[in-house]
Amino acid sequence: MSGESADSGTTPVVAIDGPAGTGKSSVARLLADRVGAHYLDTGAMYRAATLAVLRADVAPDSVEVASVVAATDIRLSVDGDGATVVTLDGDDVSAQIRTDDVTSSVSAVSANAEVRVRLVDLQRTHADRTLLVVEGRDIGTVVFPAAALKIYLTATPEARAERRHRQNVAAGRESILDEVLDNVNRRDHLDSTREASPLRPADDAVHVDTSDMTLDQVLDTLTELVETRIGGQP
Repeated sequence: MSGESADSGTTPVVAIDGPAGTGKSSVARLLADRVGAHYLDTGAMYRAATLAVLRADVAPDSVEVASVVAATDIRLSVDGDGATVVTLDGDDVSAQIRTDDVTSSVSAVSANAEVRVRLVDLQRTHADRTLLVVEGRDIGTVVFPAAALKIYLTATPEARAERRHRQNVAAGRESILDEVLDNVNRRDHLDSTREASPLRPADDAVHVDTSDMTLDQVLDTLTELVETRIGGQP
């Protein structure tokens, strides 16, 4: 893969990896705010790429996926409230990338090796900050293998399904817990068995099981790790 050995240069990186539903996005955003870092949601990039594929009426596992994504302009920014704003060819798609159609297709699009090359290169362009908190599924193993701190968040499938179910209900989306659990298990299988950058913890990652932890407890744990390993914002 293009640039797999690339480093983050002088930018201290906190790499947070783990399967879907472990709370990576929520805790990474809050952690970045607490320690004065820039936050990068790589999952939003893959969701935007998936939305582009669906809009092009291309099957998520088709060979045409790579060309669709290559022709797409994906950008991430942060609004005044600290929320990630995702644009696709100039359009704000921050809400559209969270739909069930995108969620059910993103693993297949993410498994495309050419898509991963393009998005990994895009992710690395953000490594020009004083401190960077990045979350995804291959941050510590592929995107930033020399990250100052690597964290692997995990939780039981049942705990992750329950969280996703509650999020769906709170957002007014129809949700059936058993179906959500089936989707969690399916995504775990696809993410961990794909040929390109399969989901796995880095050898030197700190494992944090969030199954029985509140968001505040996870945040406190990760903040302590950052302060111990990096010392907060230089």
